[in-house]
Amino acid sequence: MSILSELKIRFRQTLIDLVEEPEELLEMIRRGQDPRFGDYQANFAMTLGKRLGRPPRELAADIIKHLDVAGFCDPPKVEGPGFINLRVRDDWLSRQLARAVADHRLGVPTLADPRTYIIDYSAPNVAKPMHVGHIRSTVIGDALARTLRFLGHDVITDNHLGDWGTQFGMIIYGYRHFVDKKAYKKTPVKELARLYRLVRQLMDYIEGKRQLVLGGLEKAIAEQETRLEAQREAAGATRGKKPNKKTAKVLGRLEGDLEQARAELEKLQNKLAAVESDPVLLKLAEKHSDIESAVPRETAKLHSGDRQNMKLWREFLPSCLKDIQRIYKRLDIEFDHTLGESFYNGRLAAIVQELRDKGIARQSDGAICIFAEGHDVPMLIRKRDGAFLYATTDLATIRYRMETWRPDAVLYVVDHRQSLHFDQLFAVARLMGYKDVEFEHVSFGTVLGADGRPFKTRSGDTVGLENLLNEAVLRAGATVCDNDDAKPTGPELSPKQRAQVAETVGIAALKYADLSQNRTSDYVFSYDKMLAMNGNTATYMQYAYARVRSIFARGNVDVDALRASATRILLDTPAERALAIELLRFSEALDLVVADYRPNQLTAYLFELANRYSAFFEQCPVLKAETDQLRQSRLLLCDLTARTIRKGLELLGINVVEKM
Repeated sequence: MSILSELKIRFRQTLIDLVEEPEELLEMIRRGQDPRFGDYQANFAMTLGKRLGRPPRELAADIIKHLDVAGFCDPPKVEGPGFINLRVRDDWLSRQLARAVADHRLGVPTLADPRTYIIDYSAPNVAKPMHVGHIRSTVIGDALARTLRFLGHDVITDNHLGDWGTQFGMIIYGYRHFVDKKAYKKTPVKELARLYRLVRQLMDYIEGKRQLVLGGLEKAIAEQETRLEAQREAAGATRGKKPNKKTAKVLGRLEGDLEQARAELEKLQNKLAAVESDPVLLKLAEKHSDIESAVPRETAKLHSGDRQNMKLWREFLPSCLKDIQRIYKRLDIEFDHTLGESFYNGRLAAIVQELRDKGIARQSDGAICIFAEGHDVPMLIRKRDGAFLYATTDLATIRYRMETWRPDAVLYVVDHRQSLHFDQLFAVARLMGYKDVEFEHVSFGTVLGADGRPFKTRSGDTVGLENLLNEAVLRAGATVCDNDDAKPTGPELSPKQRAQVAETVGIAALKYADLSQNRTSDYVFSYDKMLAMNGNTATYMQYAYARVRSIFARGNVDVDALRASATRILLDTPAERALAIELLRFSEALDLVVADYRPNQLTAYLFELANRYSAFFEQCPVLKAETDQLRQSRLLLCDLTARTIRKGLELLGINVVEKM
């Protein structure tokens, strides 16, 4: 039972007589900031009073006269300019807690009207090892899938792998010209990744040389510098005169453009220097000067079903998939479907033809494009040379999913840099007739290093996800050993148990550190912070769970008998009552996760619950409670806390440990 949901139901019955659509007002019912004034507060009287032309306090007083909260809350009170404060009755709280004790769902109801969700997440390119950039999509998508399923929705997860396209054209070219057969036999994915990087570097070098010479970047920058200097001179800035706001804005824009152009030139020069300073690379670049056109030819041959290229693709794929699956197993991630780009290859021509027949797509300069309303840039779905694009595959994927699963909502858990693509994709999906389906880009920010830039290794490479996991587990192992060795009665864990706990704690720390962030924000990666024993970390949450479980072990408590005892939960102290309120907020926290697809709403709840429990534990003796009834009552609060933490972490894809 969600207290907030119940309050909204009660208030809606009153507000419906005042406004036709009270939902906006109901969203103004929130938790109280100060328990002295109540547990929840309705703040809509000021907004509604302005709309109806009535004094807010008078309106609030009138609302509570008609509000039926008997048996649920104490009589509501109007405070300040029109706040309605509500305090939930202790006997109601005790009854709800008793129901949660007896319920394997902890009092969280299943939905009467579930939806069908498709969640598209993780989606790595299979021919390259997974890296730190994949962690966010993978764990956010998994947490959303688990939470939506728990609430009763029908969820279909699909890992839309990058197992086709240009990357394989690059790898096939690299395999034919640069492969180290011994390395390939020993670690095929590692060698394929090396080949991809090498081909990419050579292609970037050839393109960079052309861009530098033919594009005239240095000349363009010199012209920008001249233009900026002329503007400064005209504004008197070179003589110490302060320009007006309009001129300052122009100068600022020119300075920004110049800075960006210089940065691009520096980046380009660094790429060129990396090749030209290496005799082997430079020789390869000179020998394979046609690599920019050769790679697309290999890609085109693959797409057309060329026997030799298809044979190589089929040879590469199993090792790549096995490598990725090993990472998923460690992360405890499973998918209902893994339909990669290759699955849709035979459907691309048909979707393009369909869109042309319906007048959604048309030819433009030899290519096939879609000009969606509100978008300046068209969506290209077939190039002039007949090649298809990612957008084509995504449209074919939408068609397949709609025909196969008929979803109510499709969530794409992909980083924020793809926002324009998804804006266009969803616009085209509506043109295709899917106007009643929710298409949502669940975007997220970047994982940063301590320098505030995208997290890289010292050599500048993207950090591999497996190395990230190994390091987290290694550091967790040190923490586990230190804590175990420091126990007053001596170590409790065997070396095997320590290793198991370290794996669980390390993986959990990595996941939770990501999930506890507002997904749209960038965050700075830090092993020390994620493994801290205090603060909003998985380690703290797992320790809180283990600490509760240790009470039952020390007291030799029969948990099943305790839950079946029908003991009334007593809420005689502020700490007990505060913990009870927090336990009953679990359903509310899950609703907040789904409202905007933000798992950090759940981590914030769990952290608050652990803090409430800590205060309760310090102030309320459990095993040494004054009476047996009080002991049983407090043990039930402890048990509910442990079960809620465990379930909450489970919905985040995180396991617990009984001992730490």
